[in-house]
Amino acid sequence: MRSVITTAELADLLDAPEGDRPTVLDVRWRLTGPPGAESYRAGHVPGAVYVDVDSELAAPPGPGGRHPLPDPAALQRVLRAAGVREGHLVVAYDDGDSSVAARAWWLLRWAGHAQVAVLDGGFAVWEAEGRPVTTEEPEPSEGDLEVRPGGLPVLDADAAAALAREGVLLDARAPQRYTGETEPIDPRAGHIPGARNAPFAAHVGTDGRWRSPEELAEHFAALGVGDGVPVGAYCGSGITASSIVLALEVAGRSEPAALYTGSWSNWSADPARPAATGPEPG
Repeated sequence: MRSVITTAELADLLDAPEGDRPTVLDVRWRLTGPPGAESYRAGHVPGAVYVDVDSELAAPPGPGGRHPLPDPAALQRVLRAAGVREGHLVVAYDDGDSSVAARAWWLLRWAGHAQVAVLDGGFAVWEAEGRPVTTEEPEPSEGDLEVRPGGLPVLDADAAAALAREGVLLDARAPQRYTGETEPIDPRAGHIPGARNAPFAAHVGTDGRWRSPEELAEHFAALGVGDGVPVGAYCGSGITASSIVLALEVAGRSEPAALYTGSWSNWSADPARPAATGPEPG
């Protein structure tokens, strides 16, 4: 199935008999706040369940980074509580550029659940189109998803360093963080030597909808992504880099990109690891 679906398609799916409806996850999150739960309580897609990126889609911060992979058993409990069922579609949305929804998509795929999609344009487009919005919080039936880690490839710091030299490692952060001009959160500024800047904001247009497969393919080709070239992605803490993995799939790449889940928050915490600065990969 396609990994990005339209608001019209979701609306049709929500009109299906209850047992055939998808599980909808509201994963609104902002790096510097306010909390996404407040936005959810103010209004959300009917039937959507709020899932917190910090506490439910990641393990506690630590040596692995600010958003390490969650424990599989803990993730399974969260997803079952949200009503996720084996063989049934899950649709995730945020209210920005879909990069946070891409984290939920990535985690489900990593967990072995193939039936997952991101809502094109997210909540902003859904609301702008005048589609139903509610403050009613659902009580979903317990799901039966079995989390089976390993459905998508991951990188550690050593593998990311090697890929930056032997393949293509894409840094999804904004240019100012890539160059080292600014670093508002992590211990050091800069980027992994050899990594190429590929800001996640480039995956969507000004209307918040995903760019076409052709546009995305051209975008990644300009970054050196070609057939047979191994590709990986990282960002600050493994959230927005998930958008690169999804965008490459939308662009038609058959081999999934690997995600450095610890990302810069893991790399920069180790003083033994070098940091490049400036606009060039280094």
